[in-house]
Amino acid sequence: MTPIGPLIRRAFGPYEHGVAELYRRIFIDLDDFAELMRAWVPQAHRILEVGCGEGAMTERLAGTYPTASITAIDIAPKAGRLFRGNASAVTFRKETVESVAAREPASFDLVVLCDVMHHVPPEARKSLLSAIKRSLTPEGSLVIKDWMISAWPIHWLCEMSDRYLTGDDVSYFTATSINAMLTGTFGDGCIQQADTVRPWRNNAVFFVQHLKRPCEAEEGNR
Repeated sequence: MTPIGPLIRRAFGPYEHGVAELYRRIFIDLDDFAELMRAWVPQAHRILEVGCGEGAMTERLAGTYPTASITAIDIAPKAGRLFRGNASAVTFRKETVESVAAREPASFDLVVLCDVMHHVPPEARKSLLSAIKRSLTPEGSLVIKDWMISAWPIHWLCEMSDRYLTGDDVSYFTATSINAMLTGTFGDGCIQQADTVRPWRNNAVFFVQHLKRPCEAEEGNR
């Protein structure tokens, strides 16, 4: 499906950033998400944002963690195109997380995904999460926010928006399916905290830390 979002965005010219912020707030309050993340992860030195898009969440990360070095990646061109903030500590790259993990393993103490996974084909999700796991430091954290399926009208509005504006064949989660996906990669008990972000309970957020299985811990102590 050919996305119509870029055409609509360009029509707003210099007002695109402001209009995009207003439109986004219909579905999610990114400032609320940033506050929740800071409560879970008070400090971070190296942050990897996967699927940064045009830089809306990156702006919040740069404000929430002003002393951190942020690497923001996306497979789409022009990553960070609408970023407004202190760019001195932010690096935008057109790159996959698998490539980052291969080049910089165990390097990031915080990885952030905001509304990314439902755009990733189901068959590619395990590879993406496994790469995130490899990119995290031993004590590192993953904060993942995604949209949950519901019978509310806002869900159908969100789905139509995602499909027609981005052109992606989106596939959303239930609480059961996202829990299974995360524990399948990071281990049982890896979800340390879970909450929702305003203004809709569809905005589910998970704070994940990798828990080593007994055999992995024994191997690491040899």
